[in-house]
Amino acid sequence: MSARTSTKTQLPLDSPVQLDRIVNEIDDFDLAGFVSVAEAFGTDRYGFVVTPNVDHLIRYYDDSTFRDHYAAASYVLMDSRFATRLIRLLKGVQMPVCTGADLTATLFRDSVSTMDRILLIGGSEEQAQTMTQMFGLRNLHHYNPPMGFIRNPAAVEECLKFIEDRSPFRYCFIGVGSPQQEAVAHALRTRGIARGLALCVGASVNFITGSERRAPQWMQKASIEWLYRLLQNPRRMASRYLLRGPRFFALLTRSEFILRNRSGAAG
Repeated sequence: MSARTSTKTQLPLDSPVQLDRIVNEIDDFDLAGFVSVAEAFGTDRYGFVVTPNVDHLIRYYDDSTFRDHYAAASYVLMDSRFATRLIRLLKGVQMPVCTGADLTATLFRDSVSTMDRILLIGGSEEQAQTMTQMFGLRNLHHYNPPMGFIRNPAAVEECLKFIEDRSPFRYCFIGVGSPQQEAVAHALRTRGIARGLALCVGASVNFITGSERRAPQWMQKASIEWLYRLLQNPRRMASRYLLRGPRFFALLTRSEFILRNRSGAAG
């Protein structure tokens, strides 16, 4: 049965195989550098972007399937200034930051033209309408998968086909949370139908549309944006930042970070 007609796509998640030594490959792009790469990517091939933060780096250690998704990504861009500062202090590796929120906002503001075919996966219909009005878009296609879709093969298939049926696209912004968004992006690559650049960007659209406030610039520069998000929504964020997050300090002792040049990476 072909990938396009299958209704039994099952995305693997949560395969707990931990490592004694962790090698993290991060691409050597700051925001300005990667915007140029994204603009030149084109629509004759497929590739996807992941944007690791501290939570993702912990999952990378815990979950072999998540590591497979990262290995298949065309670009791995460091999202966390906090992680970058710790890596520089404790590992001696200096790396640039290109956050998913900044990248998404910059592409919409400076790169996307009115008639570009843009896909938005996740977020509400109201947010999609706001984005359309903010940037004068005439070719935005929005799909919001149901809650828990990643465990439902039929719902996964519907999401994948929505994207594939609207390929080729300039950009496909996937904001359904991690590890769901990485699993979707990886499945698109495996099926080999979609063309264009997909970006796993988490809550970026929430910030652009104002449905979620981003930390002030001084907090971002001080690497404490996580604290702002915790204070804004302690019930949702406490587990991530106060219980899970501190594990990152221990994981750094067995981690290696490699800065790589991927300016010519293919999809």
